[in-house]
Amino acid sequence: MSATFVHHRIEAAPRRWQAVADQLSDEGARQVGETGGQLYGAWRSQIGRPRDEVQAISVWPQGIAAAAAERALLANTDDVRAVTSEVLTPTLRPTDTVPPTRQGNYAFRWFAVPEPNWPEFLDLCAAAWPGFEGAYDSQVIGLWRASGDRTGTGPDEVTGAGLHGGVRSLLLTRRPNLAMWERSKLPEGAAEAAVRDKLSRRYDLCDWTVVSTATLLTAADRADTARWT
Repeated sequence: MSATFVHHRIEAAPRRWQAVADQLSDEGARQVGETGGQLYGAWRSQIGRPRDEVQAISVWPQGIAAAAAERALLANTDDVRAVTSEVLTPTLRPTDTVPPTRQGNYAFRWFAVPEPNWPEFLDLCAAAWPGFEGAYDSQVIGLWRASGDRTGTGPDEVTGAGLHGGVRSLLLTRRPNLAMWERSKLPEGAAEAAVRDKLSRRYDLCDWTVVSTATLLTAADRADTARWT
């Protein structure tokens, strides 16, 4: 797939994350569309990131620079204190630009993998995902390779940019809820144990990894109204 994805991490002013999210989903999505792209999704913090942070992903049928995508998404958006954006290239998934629409527990996990380990890392993902999805009512939304084209210039502890070498990547997975998150870490039976072994091996191949969870602001089925972070 030739589409380009851009991950945006947006710091809203205190207590203004919902207002920023509404602008992104409305005016921001319209501006991205007029520029030739699409708002793939927007997420609010659940666990591991500040309350007033919103994450978004935009997708573009052709290449685009991180700064240009950021300008399109955030032009005329109020109450934004800071934003960092980075271009991502899809690997095994996604295979299309259809956005996720089901509410749930979305895990944003960043990896830094030594270049020699990257092929095995991808092979383990491909081998583990079918069993993972079948056992836990979960979906792997995408695994993207970070390009290094980003709007931030300093080290970024969230994505590992400027701090960790090798291949940096973002894995986005959906589980129906946090209970399934815990359930997926405790395999039951041989089949689930085999999946966990593959995921554990993948974990051991990386130099660094970090995860936070979020819920989908652009979900079509239901809104998340819980108070999390």
